[in-house]
Amino acid sequence: MDLTLVKQLAISSSSKIVLLVADGLGGLPRETDGRSELEVARLPNLDALAARSLCGLIDMVGPGIIPGSGPGHLALFGYDPFIYQIGRGVLEACGIDLELRSSDVASRGNFCTLDEEGRVVDRRAGRITTETCQRLCVKLDQIRIEGVEVIVRPVKEHRFVVVFRGEGLSDALSESDPLVTGERPLPVKVVSPGAERTAELVNQFLDQAREALKDEKPANMVLLRGFAAPPQLPAFPDLLRLRAVAITCYPMYRGLAKLIGMDALPFCADLDDELRALSRNYDQHDFFYVHFKAPDRAGEDGDFDAKVAALEELDRRIPDFLNFHPDVFIVTGDHSTPAILKGHSWHPVPFLLWSRWSRSAGVGRFTERECAQGPLGRMPAIDLMPLAMANALRFKKFGA
Repeated sequence: MDLTLVKQLAISSSSKIVLLVADGLGGLPRETDGRSELEVARLPNLDALAARSLCGLIDMVGPGIIPGSGPGHLALFGYDPFIYQIGRGVLEACGIDLELRSSDVASRGNFCTLDEEGRVVDRRAGRITTETCQRLCVKLDQIRIEGVEVIVRPVKEHRFVVVFRGEGLSDALSESDPLVTGERPLPVKVVSPGAERTAELVNQFLDQAREALKDEKPANMVLLRGFAAPPQLPAFPDLLRLRAVAITCYPMYRGLAKLIGMDALPFCADLDDELRALSRNYDQHDFFYVHFKAPDRAGEDGDFDAKVAALEELDRRIPDFLNFHPDVFIVTGDHSTPAILKGHSWHPVPFLLWSRWSRSAGVGRFTERECAQGPLGRMPAIDLMPLAMANALRFKKFGA
């Protein structure tokens, strides 16, 4: 999406757009019956909606590229993720309203479990409770390193944020997370010249964190990734003339929405709570980003059946979304998280876009294989917002 062109074409309107993002939506067939999570799940409401919607597959970043949640969401909002890059640390910090300075470097952290040989046996420390995370963050927040201020704050469950505050810091750092079990945490290294001092300071923090947590169970170490300084991005509401609001349960997604200028509501407890928030705010806004985390969590745990159950839970709520009578209703994901891979994958993500103006050929079911046969085929995710704007009658004519 050409943001300059979009800003020129966008017009104000009373129409409303609801973007429902089922995190990690796409999957892969399991060996037992050759069906993906979407194909196994009973989704009568999504299937019926897909039959009268524009459907297709979207590449979040590009063919073969495995997207993180940040790039995936940026693409959904129309920002080219190759041009606009945001580190996970900044997203987590913004999600919990931790104000960052321009010279700060933030990192997303996981509490993890190491065995007696110092190898990672659980990258999420058994998904410890948020209360345990808060207690451990108080410990880590007491770490002192000469030449830099260290700020540690809890996020949710095993996740936390660490901010390094000082002059001359760089975010050009590698990650300490090996991303697999059975390996030792990695030392943080310099990615480009000028980050040597910052890498040394971060490694000092990691050494002290190991000492502070050595007697804790199961969270006896931390992994850091997504080092980032605060970016400057064009404001989504200004570009598209939309009163936009984010309705989420997890800090990172709220943080991303805040960074691009959306109103970000307080965290919701679950999907029902999100629907109540949508109802309370429906008259005051005209673009609604609603995030549903459960499919991704089940996929990363490798729990095929739990992901199927999460998709079926989402399907049961589809009539509630449609009862708001949005002018455009989109259901998609920010990336694929197949349970058989236990992580994000490069596979394109199915989507449906309903509006009264869509020329729908319809598909039989809301699945990866069916959507691949949809009228829009396979396209870049950054093209989804222009389609939404057009179907909401929020674009004027281009050219004479």
